[in-house]
Formats: sequence, C-alpha cells, structure tokens
Amino acid sequence: MKNKDAKKSMNFMFKLIRFAEKYFFRWFCPYKLYGNTTKYNDGSLIIIGNHYSYLDVAFPLRITDKPVYFIAKQELWDKGGFLGWFVKKCQCIPAKRDGSDVATVKQSLKVLKEGGVINIFPEGTRNKGYGELLPFHGGAAALSIKTRTPIVPIIKITPVRLFKRTCVIIGDPIEFRQYYGKKVTKEELEKCDEKMREALNNMRLSFIEKYNIKPVKKKSK
Repeated sequence: MKNKDAKKSMNFMFKLIRFAEKYFFRWFCPYKLYGNTTKYNDGSLIIIGNHYSYLDVAFPLRITDKPVYFIAKQELWDKGGFLGWFVKKCQCIPAKRDGSDVATVKQSLKVLKEGGVINIFPEGTRNKGYGELLPFHGGAAALSIKTRTPIVPIIKITPVRLFKRTCVIIGDPIEFRQYYGKKVTKEELEKCDEKMREALNNMRLSFIEKYNIKPVKKKSK
C-alpha cells in the first residue's frame, strides 16, 4: 500500500509541476525547443543534460509524460526550505558528490527496471562557465547498459533567465547496445561517458554555428 500511495502522490505532484511549467514557467522564463521532440512514454528512460541552475529540472518534463526521478545531491535533503521540500515531494534520488553511494545505484536501477524515468546531470554540479561541459561523473552509462535503457540528451545553449528566451536542444537517443549482457570494464564505461559528453558538446556547437549565437560568458569579478 505504501508503494502505491507513494506513486499516487508523485503522479499528483508532477501534474501540479507540469501545470506550473506550462502556465507560469514558460511565461516568465521563455524557451524554444529544437531537435527531436519525440515523447517517450513507453519503457524506461534516462535523461541527461548540462546544468546551469535548479530551473533546469523544467526541461525533462517536455520529453515524457511520466514522473521524473531526479538524482540530486544529498545536501538538499538537509537544506530545508523550498528545495528540501521539492526533493522530498518529488521523490528525488539522493547522491553523494563523489558518486560512492551504493544506495543511489540500487534505487536508480529499481526505478529503471520498473519502467521509470531518471534524470541525471552528469557534470555533478552547476556549470558556471557557460562554455564546454565539465568532465562527467560516471553513472548514466552504467545504468543504461545494465538496464538496456536509452539515454536522451538535452542541452541548454544559455542559462534560464527571466523574460529572456532560452534555446533548448533535444538529441536523438544514445544506446550502448554493444555492451548489453557483457561485463563492462571501467575504461569502457569512461569511453561511454566521454561519448555522451561529446554528443552534448557537438549539439551545442552545431546549434551555435548554425544560428550564429553568441553564448553567455562568465562575468569576470
């Protein structure tokens, strides 16, 4: 019963969040989607993307109609306030910054094996440089291979800003089928992580060149 009640509560929570995203967020923080705007409502899914701010959680909601389990840093649970409330109500998955939390992996695997959707920011922290992506923390590729789950990449060209349009590109699914059912080495996982990072960087650079966009640069102090 507890599991059913938790899922019911989460479904209701995401209906409210989607309502707020559609009727408030898009007005105050406008954005335009580009690329593959397919809706993924069948089977499990992993969503990855670059990370500028907490507002980045809005964009995975456009990829699926399912609730999204966000993997978030453990400190948010102890922080209180809106963020503490959000991670609890949305049943986010806590993770330590060093990626050593076995419980994070177990919980993530459980969600994916039940056909759920997980969102991961592989950079591990907010990118304040607005340029190339930071080195990726491992995890997404391993989960994808273990559960045979596709990964959908999202890249924001600029950070979300009040009344300034953000361009958001959704890429085609990434799969590592060559490793399904095999024992994967650390080196092979690192190559998979780098492939994802290159895919996101290439999406960003191609868009900037095509539309002649000048990305926001970090302000010097």
